Amino acid sequence: MNIYNLTRDEMEQYFLKIGSKKFHADQLFSWLYEKRISSISDITNIKKEILQQLASDYSFSKLRLVQVERDVDVCKYLFELNDGEHIEAVLMMHDYGNSVCISSQVGCNMGCRFCESGRRKKVRNLETWEMVTQLLMIEEDLKKRVSHVVVMGIGEPFDNYDNLLKFFLIINHPKGLAIGARHITVSTCGIVPKILEFSNFPLQINLAISLHAPNDELRNQIMPINKVYPLKELIQVLEIYLEKTNRRITFEYILLAGVNDTEEYAVELAKLVGHLNCYINLIPYNETNNLEFRRSNTVQIMKFYDILKKNRLNVTIRREFGSKISAACGQLRSKKEEL
Repeated sequence: MNIYNLTRDEMEQYFLKIGSKKFHADQLFSWLYEKRISSISDITNIKKEILQQLASDYSFSKLRLVQVERDVDVCKYLFELNDGEHIEAVLMMHDYGNSVCISSQVGCNMGCRFCESGRRKKVRNLETWEMVTQLLMIEEDLKKRVSHVVVMGIGEPFDNYDNLLKFFLIINHPKGLAIGARHITVSTCGIVPKILEFSNFPLQINLAISLHAPNDELRNQIMPINKVYPLKELIQVLEIYLEKTNRRITFEYILLAGVNDTEEYAVELAKLVGHLNCYINLIPYNETNNLEFRRSNTVQIMKFYDILKKNRLNVTIRREFGSKISAACGQLRSKKEEL
C-alpha cells in the first residue's frame, strides 16, 4: 500500500497496531503534508525501528509527471501511473487563489456523448493516494499553495466513492493539506443513491451536478445516466440533500450549439431548478477533433444567460482557460495514448 492512502485516523490505528504510540500519526502527517518529505529517510523524530517497519509496510511513491502544457493563468498536467496509464489535472489561477481540478478515475463509463473523457472507457478507479499526490506534485511545480480543489476531471467521482471520501478527509485535515471544506467541490452526473449518501457526509463539501439538459428526452440522448436516474428522481434527491445540508447546489450546463442552447431550453431549465437553492454555471464547450459537438456562439450564450437572469436565477458564465492548450477534459490523455 501507499502511505498517501491513509487518513489521519487510519494512520493512528496503524501505529497502535504495530505497538507504537498514536501521536506518531500527527508526526508522520506533518512530515508528509507540511514538510513534504521526498523519502522516509528524511524523518528525524520517529525511531529508526518504527521507520523500518513503515518502509516495509508502505510505499512513499508519487505519480510521474510526464507533460505540462501552460497558458495564461492555467497549466494542464499529464501524469503517468504505476501501471502505465495516464490521467490529467488542471491548475487555474484566479484572483481568489489557485484552484486544481483533479481526476478520480482512469477513463469513465458514464458515456456522456460530448465528453472526451467518456469517449475512452473506464480502466479503473484511482486510489486515494493517486488523487492526493496530484495536488502535492502541482504544488511542487507551482511553488505555491493550492487553495481550492474541484473533483471534475477524468471520471465520475461518485463511481469511486470510498476513495473519494478518504481523499476529502486527507486534504481537509489541518495537518494534511488544510484545504477548507467549502473550498472543495465534487461534480457528479447524477448518481442518485450516492447523492443521498453524500448528504450524510460530515464535511461541508460543495456539490455540483452536471446537468446539461432541462428535460429527459434531451438528457437521455446526450447523458445515458439519465435513463437510469431520470430528472424527476435527480431533483427529488437534491431536494432531500438541500433539506439535510442547507448547502447551495451548483448546476453545470455546457452549451452545445444547436443541441441544448435554445431560448426554449433556457425557459425549461429555469422551471426545472428555479425552486432550488442553486447556482447555474454556464460553460462554453471545449471542442475536440474526436467529437461532433460544437460550442455555442457568444450571442446565443448571452441569450440563454439573460433568460435565466430574468427568471431570477443565480447564473454565471464560466471564465475560459487554456485556449492554447488541450483544454477539453481528457484531451491531453487521449493525445498521449492515441499517438
